[in-house]
Amino acid sequence: MTQSDNRYMALALTLGRRGQGRCWPNPAVGCVIVQGARIVGRGWTQPGGRPHAETEALAQAGVSAKGATAYVTLEPCAHHGKTPPCAQALIDAGVARVVAAVEDSDGRVAGQGFDMLRAAGIEVDTGVMADEAGYDLEGFFLKTEQGRPFVTLKLATTLDGRIATSSGESQWITGSEARRMVHAMRARHDAVMVGAGTARADDPSLTVRDLGVTHQPVRVVVSRRLDVPLMSTLARTAKDVPVWLAHGHEADAELLRTWRGLGATLLPCDKQGVHLSPVSVLQALGAQGLTRVFCEGGGALAASLLRADLVDELAVFTAGAAIGAEGIPAIGGMGLDRLAQAPRFALRHQSRVGQDMLSLWRRSQT
Repeated sequence: MTQSDNRYMALALTLGRRGQGRCWPNPAVGCVIVQGARIVGRGWTQPGGRPHAETEALAQAGVSAKGATAYVTLEPCAHHGKTPPCAQALIDAGVARVVAAVEDSDGRVAGQGFDMLRAAGIEVDTGVMADEAGYDLEGFFLKTEQGRPFVTLKLATTLDGRIATSSGESQWITGSEARRMVHAMRARHDAVMVGAGTARADDPSLTVRDLGVTHQPVRVVVSRRLDVPLMSTLARTAKDVPVWLAHGHEADAELLRTWRGLGATLLPCDKQGVHLSPVSVLQALGAQGLTRVFCEGGGALAASLLRADLVDELAVFTAGAAIGAEGIPAIGGMGLDRLAQAPRFALRHQSRVGQDMLSLWRRSQT
């Protein structure tokens, strides 16, 4: 491996991120084709999952792909789906070397793409920037291996961890720069998810705005009884931007018919106690193909996901304000009586956003 390998793979990773939030159920992959010291092709997974990154990069490279090196963030696919295998496309193009970050865990690939390439006489190197690629593709791996999407839990709180005053006033705790960044985060996820309480209290639109983005994430509401107002913004716009409702099996039949008529997709889920099981909810979303979900609360949903160890990343925006104990906490009751029971996260990144602070935390592996 060389410094050039790392540099070109870093570019491939950057390209792959352009597909995040737009190419589910497929992974967001990037590909760079290099002839000598010249980049002759760039590609990333296109909206809806096709064409694949390799196909895009090869089309751009044309005949310059012969004898070139292809850098790809995920093992090229080896199976015939709606498109031919990318491994075969690389072989047909005559590339001399393939550098990949990580192996595909999908049973239809899982090393077979590398085997095809090597059998054709192509040099294959793997593991370049594997940690970075694994982070970017974790949602796809979780869907493939566990049947659920990657979950980012976003919290916007005061210094003392409150998201609203005792009267429910919450607009705005954080500043405009932080809110703009939240919209950018939404755009890089397949779906935005809230609980029914947040949907009732805030009447959110949960869309990406003011960024020039042409696509919108799916909007998911977790509501056991489907008690979201039928005149809410979500209900009125369900035919324009997808709304999915995760609900209990006992939900009122008339409400089910009404929401279907409004254009919503209904996902029946199992209960855990008196609430919906977060495991069942995420399994239902994974079955629909989602790989990355951005959860924006409220407190009860946040607590249920944390209790079930289903939060992969915490994105915490902290404002320089204090509300006090009577304010509404960011996370609902966890039922913990020992510190050892508390879910732990490791700090990955911290930065100033306007007058606020953003901290990104990943689930601790220790």
